[in-house]
Amino acid sequence: MTDLAVVALSRIMLDNFDHIKAYWIMLGEKIAQVALSFGADDLDGTVVHELIYHDAGAKTPEGLTVAQLNQLITEAGRIPVERDTLYRRVIRDGNRWSIGEAVQAR
Repeated sequence: MTDLAVVALSRIMLDNFDHIKAYWIMLGEKIAQVALSFGADDLDGTVVHELIYHDAGAKTPEGLTVAQLNQLITEAGRIPVERDTLYRRVIRDGNRWSIGEAVQAR
């Protein structure tokens, strides 16, 4: 599949990029999981209500919960890590949260 080849090539050619995203809304959940083995290290978050791809005909869910994303990542053999937009680890304690160290690329 072309999408997976682009992810793999991106990881090789864009060695100055710390993170490569697999946008699960565009790729679909299963292909996004496989992309984690092709060089992607980010599934790009909990989207609440996505319209652009769905207006164009996407059949993926319009959003996934944290638990659903964690399950996708775990099923793909990876360890889920919540991060902010600057790739810093988010540490949650009930309703409170704090920012931790930067998430390192794998």
